[in-house]
Amino acid sequence: MNPIISVENLSKQYRIGTKTPYKTLRETLMNAVTSPAKLFKRSGSGENNTIWALKDVSFEVQEGEVLGIIGRNGAGKTTLLKILSRVTEPTEGEVKLNGRVASLLEVGTGFHPELTGRENIFLNGAILGMRREEIRKKFDEIVAFAEIEKFLDTPVKRYSSGMYVRLAFAVAAHLEPEILLVDEVLAVGDAQFQKKCLGKMEDVGKEGRTVIFVSHQMDMVRALCGRCILLSNGGVLADGDSGKVTETYIQYLGYQKAVASFEEKEDANLELQIVKGRVVNEKGEPQDRFDVFEKITVEFEYIVRKSMDGLVVNFELKRNGMTLFLSFDTDTDFQKLEFRTSGLYKCRVELPCPLLKPGRYSITTNTGIANTCTYQRLEDILTFDVELYSKPSSLLSYAERRPGMIAVPINWDTEIIRNC
Repeated sequence: MNPIISVENLSKQYRIGTKTPYKTLRETLMNAVTSPAKLFKRSGSGENNTIWALKDVSFEVQEGEVLGIIGRNGAGKTTLLKILSRVTEPTEGEVKLNGRVASLLEVGTGFHPELTGRENIFLNGAILGMRREEIRKKFDEIVAFAEIEKFLDTPVKRYSSGMYVRLAFAVAAHLEPEILLVDEVLAVGDAQFQKKCLGKMEDVGKEGRTVIFVSHQMDMVRALCGRCILLSNGGVLADGDSGKVTETYIQYLGYQKAVASFEEKEDANLELQIVKGRVVNEKGEPQDRFDVFEKITVEFEYIVRKSMDGLVVNFELKRNGMTLFLSFDTDTDFQKLEFRTSGLYKCRVELPCPLLKPGRYSITTNTGIANTCTYQRLEDILTFDVELYSKPSSLLSYAERRPGMIAVPINWDTEIIRNC
């Protein structure tokens, strides 16, 4: 059987950095005045300012297969999908696609901002090669799924990020492409819509169409995908059963050095942005290794650039790619949902102690507007290890070999009812 997707020795090179070898006449004259020697110096000589986002990637996908693509940030996942969807061209190698492709890579990709939601449905359908009559048959189903009936005749440039992604996914999934490409963009929607999208992708797979799904949620990948590819540094590290490949990825993450702090470059386009984060001990010092009985505190600094309501900050604590819990900063303070003043904020979250069993843990954090859109998602941005070295572990619930993901000491209240 001929594969529906064939990728052979695919490579993609990008130029990095903001400096270019070209200068304006004014810059050249100013350099000549201030430092004549620089006028004749070759710019960027000897510097390597390129990077291979993908290098020699090869695989095949059969018709009706649901394939997961996983890997750390910067592994090449999104670049691969952009090449498959023909948004960008490869530097080397080739891709063969035997069917119509619909892709959901970034919020608003393929939409014209000046056109209404109604007009963009027909535009996207035409791009996919659908006849107008085919689009009409699916039109009501698309609108109902996207839940945007009131805004159907509003230009999409006025849509929120959540509305954008709802309509984009509805169009991509309902216009019956042979190949559906979905990136982590589903994280923009609220939990209820994410669940609906996952159900739709399952239906698409059962109908015999091909799905390629990129996600950092290992439990989601295992549930949806029979096969998975792990990318690392632009190459294929593993390819096979999704359960085995996700386990390989988790083990791979465990070999990486733990990261107890981070700083993000400020982005003026983000109305709410986390700029710093760290995991600290009782002394307030960054630490990447804790005892089971040691207090662990997570700290974030974030900037609110515009005073508004509905803003939220959250973080997920994960182990082995599985989310143990998700906490919002509005869970115990509903007033934050009503209005948040612009400024620089610092928040501290002390984890219950003892709670975590020995193992490697990671923290993913998000900012956005509640149930509407996501501004920022920093996947596995902090990592730390928990070990049991202060007490014997043979009979404790914190023992690593005892089943369960967490360790919660539970008091058993026991009394004798009668003597035998």
